[in-house]
Amino acid sequence: MWWKILTGLLIFTVLVIVFLVPPPQKELGGISRIFFFHVPVAWVTVLALFFAMINSIQYLKRKEPVFDIRAAVASQLGFLFASLATFSGAVFARHTWGSYWNWDPRETSIFILLLIYGAYLALRSAIAEENRKANLSAVYSIIAFITVPFLVFVVPRVYHSLHPSDSVINTKAGFQMPPSILMIFLCSLSGFSLLFFWMYELEVRIIRLRKRLKKT
Repeated sequence: MWWKILTGLLIFTVLVIVFLVPPPQKELGGISRIFFFHVPVAWVTVLALFFAMINSIQYLKRKEPVFDIRAAVASQLGFLFASLATFSGAVFARHTWGSYWNWDPRETSIFILLLIYGAYLALRSAIAEENRKANLSAVYSIIAFITVPFLVFVVPRVYHSLHPSDSVINTKAGFQMPPSILMIFLCSLSGFSLLFFWMYELEVRIIRLRKRLKKT
C-alpha cells in the first residue's frame, strides 16, 4: 500500500514542481519541460517489454498460465507507454522542428516498435485456443524483444538524428544536470516506473479474477 501512495505523491510532485523551476533547456523554452514526461515513459516502455520477455520465457519453461497473463499485460502496457512516448515526442517535434512527424531515426524506430508489438496484440486476439495462443505469443514476445535494444538504443545513435543530444539538456554534455533538474527527473522516472508496476499488478489480478469467475 505504501508504494501506491508514494507513486501518487511522486507524480503529483513532479506535475507541480515542473512548472515552478526553469526548463531543462532555456533556449527551447517551456516546451523542453516535456522532457520530464517523454523520457520516463520511453524508459517504462523498455521496462514493460523486458518484463513481457522474461514472463514469456518463464511460461515456456513452466507452462503456467499466470506467466502468459503477465507477459500479455506487460506487452499491452509497453504498447501504451510507447504510444505516450510517441505522442509526447510529436508535440515536442511540432514546436521545435515545425512538424509533428519528420521520420527522424528515433521516430522511425518507435514506429517500427509499435508495429511489432501491435502485431503481437493482434496475434493474441486472432487465436482462440488458449494453449496455442500462449505458446505462439511467448515465442513472438521473446523474438520481438531482441529488436528493442537495437531500435531504442542503437539505431538513433548510428544515424543522424534531429533529437537533441545530452548536450541540449546540459551544456557540459553527458548525463549531467543541475541538481534541481536532476531531482525532478529522478522523481518522474521513479514515479512512472512505480505507476507501471501498479497498473501491471492491478491488471494481472483483474484478468486472473475474471478467469476464475468463468470457471465457476
